[in-house]
Amino acid sequence: MFNSTAFNYVNVLTKAADASYKRENVLTNNIANVDTPGYKRQDLNFASVLKRELGNFKYTSLDSKINHTRLSKLNPEIYTDNESYSYRLDGNNVDIDTENVELASEQIKYSALTQSITSEFTRMRNAMGS
Repeated sequence: MFNSTAFNYVNVLTKAADASYKRENVLTNNIANVDTPGYKRQDLNFASVLKRELGNFKYTSLDSKINHTRLSKLNPEIYTDNESYSYRLDGNNVDIDTENVELASEQIKYSALTQSITSEFTRMRNAMGS
């Protein structure tokens, strides 16, 4: 059987892009519920999941860390931000300005990730001499 690590970067980038897309949906849900009494904002944090997984392989190169990354462990969960201060009387803790900035930032991140995936495939295609 042929075993290759050629797609490891692409696989990690794909997981990151999937998480970014999910976070965009969470943020738009927060924005949609800005006027819902008692609603608590939700979020998704992929960066800490990736950092934890890559941190399991200390003192090695990034290539080695990526090659040993367990993709099944790169699944962030949505969490509810109950501890955020709510300045509103209705108990809702969504700040529309913060959510809009986070959404714009996440859209830029998603775009960069998909461009990186495309670049990886372009490099592979060029290496094969097509």
